[in-house]
Amino acid sequence: MDSAKNALAAALLRSVGRLRIAVVGSSMLPAVRPHDLLLVRRCTIESARVGDIAVFTRDERLFAHRVIATGPGLRTRGDALATADPPVGAAEFLGRVVRVVRRGRVMRPPRAHRLASALFRLSPRAGRMLSRLEALRRKLGA
Repeated sequence: MDSAKNALAAALLRSVGRLRIAVVGSSMLPAVRPHDLLLVRRCTIESARVGDIAVFTRDERLFAHRVIATGPGLRTRGDALATADPPVGAAEFLGRVVRVVRRGRVMRPPRAHRLASALFRLSPRAGRMLSRLEALRRKLGA
């Protein structure tokens, strides 16, 4: 998404209280995959819990990363990333993911899988391979 679309999405979430956004990155592999749809609900930063997938805005971009620690603010990290994000403040925080839609199937936000996440943190190539497999699956309609 470009910055104008991101700003519109953030404004809609803040005013309406819910939003659907498509995943474009691979930072949350394997739990959340490119092309998944995230159903996001606005909530207070105080209600976010460790393990939730928080949605926040930073540098005109939207991020959906796992909460790894709370207070003050939130500490987040993409499951496939080795380092944590800078702390997320209340002004940046938009809400949390309440459902994930993958190939038409609605599910609760997947939990982090330590072993699989470690594989993606250690091998960016693994993330690219999974992304290619997902793209091929979508192309073939499987």
